Amino acid sequence: MSEGFHRIFSTFFDPGMIVQALPEVLTVGLPNTLLLSLFASAIGIALGLLVAAGLLSGYTSVRLPCRGYVDILRGLPHILTVYLIGQGLPLAGLAIFGGNTYGYAALAIGLIESAYFAEIFRAGFQSVERGQVEAARSTGMTRLQTMRHIIIPQGARRVLPPLTGQFILVIKATSLVYLLGLTASQREMFAIAQDAAINNANLSPLTAAGLVYLALTIPTTYAVNAWDRRIRGARSTHAVEGD
Repeated sequence: MSEGFHRIFSTFFDPGMIVQALPEVLTVGLPNTLLLSLFASAIGIALGLLVAAGLLSGYTSVRLPCRGYVDILRGLPHILTVYLIGQGLPLAGLAIFGGNTYGYAALAIGLIESAYFAEIFRAGFQSVERGQVEAARSTGMTRLQTMRHIIIPQGARRVLPPLTGQFILVIKATSLVYLLGLTASQREMFAIAQDAAINNANLSPLTAAGLVYLALTIPTTYAVNAWDRRIRGARSTHAVEGD
């Protein structure tokens, strides 16, 4: 029993291996992970806003393609989408980022996340009180002006907690871009840990990366949950005062 436990412990939690892996994970992998997450989130939010507006369109010819976009990207395995975008576009001759694999990685994750951001924005926009929308339309605002000046500003504020929560998922999704063969200086945390694990025939470097992921995601998750409860509480108070 003790021998089996020692073998398991040394395979996953070898202190020397963890300490050896952490410097590169923190100095190279962590900045690349965060930078890739920011780029992907920027793409996802920009596209998500457009798709969310399309989902709320009164025109079927606009609404249905947007719904198909969301359903497809949410339905496909993330790893498949990353591979199709990151490897497929250059193979198809659409080398929009040249030989910069980092750009394809950000685009792939950004496209995936745009479908989730779109649903978050759609829910936020639909939560805006109908009376405000009708009041705006009665003043002569067009549907587009109402969306721009009334629905988007209020809806965007209401979805800040879930947007932040989705960013946590983006951080974790960056681990999939190892498929695209990033250069040594572009590798994110998982790629660095995986290389070290293969070279040492030991999974402790992956544990080191896991610890850094947890240090990022767990505190952020609790902060987002507290923020969301605070916003919901403020809305409930305003609703009671309004009554």
